[in-house]
Amino acid sequence: MQAEISSLRDEALAALDDVARGAELDAAHAGKQLEAWRVQYLGKKGPLAQLSRQMANLSKEERPRVGQAVNQAQRALQDAFVRTRQKIEEQALAERLRSERIDVTLPGRAPARGSLHPLTRVIQEIEDVFLGMGFSIAEGPEVETDRYNFEMLNIPKDHPARDMQDTFYLTEELLLRTQTSPMQVRTMEKMRPFAPIKVICPGRVYRRDEDDATHSHAFNQIEGLVVDRGIRMSDLKGVLLQFAKAVFGPEQEVRLRPSFFPFTEPSAEVDVRCTNCGGRGCRVCKHSGWLEILGAGMVHPHVLDGAGYDSREFSGFAFGMGPERIAMLKYGIDDIRLLYQNDLRLLRQFTTA
Repeated sequence: MQAEISSLRDEALAALDDVARGAELDAAHAGKQLEAWRVQYLGKKGPLAQLSRQMANLSKEERPRVGQAVNQAQRALQDAFVRTRQKIEEQALAERLRSERIDVTLPGRAPARGSLHPLTRVIQEIEDVFLGMGFSIAEGPEVETDRYNFEMLNIPKDHPARDMQDTFYLTEELLLRTQTSPMQVRTMEKMRPFAPIKVICPGRVYRRDEDDATHSHAFNQIEGLVVDRGIRMSDLKGVLLQFAKAVFGPEQEVRLRPSFFPFTEPSAEVDVRCTNCGGRGCRVCKHSGWLEILGAGMVHPHVLDGAGYDSREFSGFAFGMGPERIAMLKYGIDDIRLLYQNDLRLLRQFTTA
């Protein structure tokens, strides 16, 4: 039986050597083979365990010799198992370090660069244009009173113009402003007694419009107001022409068409030459050669008087534009919803190098 034990030990050690050599090629697979080897030779159902159970059938003289041989074989296999396991673990660590090694000689990966949103760009550009013409910037509350949003702008409660601005009312008197025009009145009240005014009022406004390619329930607006003695319609056209040339190019022109707004009189829709065809006529401008960009007019005497300015002494002009409309024309964007969807396919086109 001692010869059988010796032969079994040699067989097990030879198998373990094969596992150790395999670790040099694939430590993970060798680890699984090592566990299978342990179960086969050192497990409870292994050959050495079976020999230990058979010792009860041996004579008293053979039992000590066989028991010693079995114990020596188990210790030898256990020690060899521990050494091989350590070798496989070291090999696995070496493989992991090689695979996760960082090559410090490679060029670094620059972080992705962001950029201003196209709508933010247009708003800042518009502000810069008017700041360059001596205007200042005034901002006001988005939650406005009915008095400032409508009544002080010559739009009483029964005025049909209110039907054009479906409004989000919070209470009977509080609402989400439908325009930044209330800042015109607030600015005139603040500037009394009768100081000249030259201001633009940017901000977000809200209307119960159905969202489609050209409308949104929340959008931006920039209003302008000039009040002083001797202000004329020609001053309004000169300011808007300068604005159009700065934003759309030095060859740009403007056209004023008669219109109606409750808080200006006379009023006009303001067009620029089509940015797509240059005025020759195309699908974008419906073959007219012109594109509407804003509304404007001379401040209505009722608005001046209501804010404390004597309309017999003072006059002024006002205009209002949507930056989204300007951005769509300037960058060729055909759907206003694209400006709010944060689609990287659009925004990456405006990333600066």
